Amino acid sequence: MLIAGSLPAAAHALGCAAVEDVDVAPELVRELDLAVLLGICDFVGRAAARVALPADPADVVPAADRHRWIAGHWVRALAAEGWADVDGSGLLRSVRSPRRAELAAAREAITVSVAGLGYPPALATYVLDSLRALPSLLTDEVTAQALLFRDSERATADAAYRDNPVNRYLNAAAASVVADLVRARGGLRVLELGAGTGATTADLLPALAGTGSDYLFTDLSPLFLRDAAARFADHPYLRFRLVDFTEPLEPQVREGDFDLVVAVNTAHNATDVPDLLRQVTGLLRADGALLLVETCHEHHQSLASMPFLLSPRPGGRPVVRTDLRAGTTRTYLTGPEWASAAKGAGLEQVVDLPPPDHPLAAFSQRLAVFTPSSKRSRTP
Repeated sequence: MLIAGSLPAAAHALGCAAVEDVDVAPELVRELDLAVLLGICDFVGRAAARVALPADPADVVPAADRHRWIAGHWVRALAAEGWADVDGSGLLRSVRSPRRAELAAAREAITVSVAGLGYPPALATYVLDSLRALPSLLTDEVTAQALLFRDSERATADAAYRDNPVNRYLNAAAASVVADLVRARGGLRVLELGAGTGATTADLLPALAGTGSDYLFTDLSPLFLRDAAARFADHPYLRFRLVDFTEPLEPQVREGDFDLVVAVNTAHNATDVPDLLRQVTGLLRADGALLLVETCHEHHQSLASMPFLLSPRPGGRPVVRTDLRAGTTRTYLTGPEWASAAKGAGLEQVVDLPPPDHPLAAFSQRLAVFTPSSKRSRTP
């Protein structure tokens, strides 16, 4: 069994040890947010100058059908900062026009902030390239995936999801949780949902080596599965499977009775988070655990890239959220919303890291661990 009293402290301690060589300045998160949003503001403002306002933001910025929602999402962020005026029906009435000197300062701030937050230079390059490519990203002449995995290399993706202080902290803390489970019961049956590039998987595997564990690595992308099979070829206890968790899980993952379900920066992609959590509860053993890493606030710095990764596939149907995000373009749930959804699914939270007063809390990425409550009802 997980020991709720000692587990958070141990996980936090190992997370801190992984970043003890880094001095993060939390205020740079806000500086990076505003610098990226200013670049978007300039792009939207120049597009707005070519049309008659007020207008639907989707009609202001030329975009492929699957990306038409993004302009409205941007405009709401601009309005929240007082940089755009939107009427009661969502029409764009005006938008700020940044000066050249401001834009030059913003580009410099992106480079300085990324470095000051401990990210590799590859991330600053990715952010600046994404801002320059906004017209082509919107019209599908360039894809966000192509920028993220330039020349089939993982350097940029690793900069975003692994080689930085907040992810080093979270991955080390997550590995501590897995090690605690191994100490308690030996080999584990693990299911990872939306494993992607395996950025967190790589840090979890050492605790499982030689324990007789079974690890089912799943993702929606055959490319990620092929890459992971090659990358983790020396871990024979890994299995790989295509799984789309926007569809019912049980027909895709029939094994059930997992000791641990892992979902890192992916569960928010569910169309109905409470329903996904109920399904996960039904796959867990009575003494199992769900390990989540989630962004709990949408920072402006992600707006030049993340929305394009969230659009439906070319020719696909728009994503329709049926949970508390229904009728909005929200991507993420807050920490309390995750806890509430988990409680409704029969799960109790035993870990919530980093602590709110820790500098890394400014990134709004959190490690949450949940265990089935004694009163849970399993999904049939």
